[in-house]
Amino acid sequence: MSIDWQRRAEPAGVAVRVEHLGKRFRLYHERNQYLKASLLRGRRARYSDFWAVDDVSFDINKGESFGIIGHNGSGKSTMLKCLARILKPDRGRVLIDGSVSALLELGAGFHPELSGRENIYLNGAILGLSRRQIDACYDEIVEFAGLQEFIDTPVKNYSSGMYVRLGFAVAINVDPDVLIIDEVLAVGDESFQRKCGEKIADFREAGKTIVLVSHGLGQVRNLCDRALWMDHGKAALIGPATEVVDAYSSESHADRDINEHEGSRWGTGEARIRRIEMLDDTGQPILRCRTGQAVRFRMHYETRSPVSEPTFGFAVFHLDGALITGPNTGECGKIPDRIEGAGHVDFVVPSMPLLEGTYDVSVGINDRTLFHIYDLWQKPFRFDVLRGDPFEQHGMVTFRGAWEGESIEPRRNLRT
Repeated sequence: MSIDWQRRAEPAGVAVRVEHLGKRFRLYHERNQYLKASLLRGRRARYSDFWAVDDVSFDINKGESFGIIGHNGSGKSTMLKCLARILKPDRGRVLIDGSVSALLELGAGFHPELSGRENIYLNGAILGLSRRQIDACYDEIVEFAGLQEFIDTPVKNYSSGMYVRLGFAVAINVDPDVLIIDEVLAVGDESFQRKCGEKIADFREAGKTIVLVSHGLGQVRNLCDRALWMDHGKAALIGPATEVVDAYSSESHADRDINEHEGSRWGTGEARIRRIEMLDDTGQPILRCRTGQAVRFRMHYETRSPVSEPTFGFAVFHLDGALITGPNTGECGKIPDRIEGAGHVDFVVPSMPLLEGTYDVSVGINDRTLFHIYDLWQKPFRFDVLRGDPFEQHGMVTFRGAWEGESIEPRRNLRT
């Protein structure tokens, strides 16, 4: 099969085309470290082939943000290195329409003994820019990275955050047609992450294409239009980002616990949610409510042993997978000192803001830091919202706003 990295992808609306791509590595079972050992054995070291990427095909449209997710070792980074022409595939081909800028790992392409200024010009040259082109965007790169004081300091003295800020600033300010990013958006302080998000939004509005690898599923859900889930080198699923993230979350957690009667869930199990209810204002369980109605969602939990400072989470999704809201008790400072045995926690909605439709609920219990998951139960409860007050036909939520103006005639009944 031919191998190609053409600069033009067809049809014209496609920015990146990957056709039956395969990348193979050798796994050695023994290694001849010296010529003497090789001669004494009289044969080459034994090895087997490992296909890090195995027959993967997909298209990325111009102006699209495309995410790639999967467990460690699934082939995500190998795929990006093939797209960036760092690795040469053994099968298939990659076709790219336009210039490419890649930020694949922390400090990739930097020389530690050179200053930040010198590394900007070095990276720009690697990306194919002339000195005049780098001069034109140099000030913007330094300002974006926020390293004015340290730009003439050798990068070996930079912190990891400074490294990635400079690398990201170079990658995104050289105005590529396709930007490839591998696991770097979570590095840096909150201000820099916000700046990155705004820059990516500007990048998308300009019709550029983004390919993003991230273990941050929220980033993929929020930033990407479509996503690829890779599993052991193969394409497990390609589709809308929300659907792919939900599927991966359900199937790919190492500590998941699947029960066909309870839905998809995972966690360490010190605390578990046993049941979810939606209650009306009289305390009766219901499966349907109306827009504007007061309801409460009750999560019944049980613990195997005392759990200190747990955080309860609650999320609502539209039936098409769009996340509508995802509050937790930590955000409002309502974290109990400890829970033990059985109990319940309520999320009270004084006036249902959702419009007519069908919605799913996910719930969870984490520790205070949100990193340790005791129980995360994905979409075990579904409810319907019927027409209520206010009456609105379009969208998913109501602002409960009012129309005003001299030309508004309140006498007409728009419901009829």
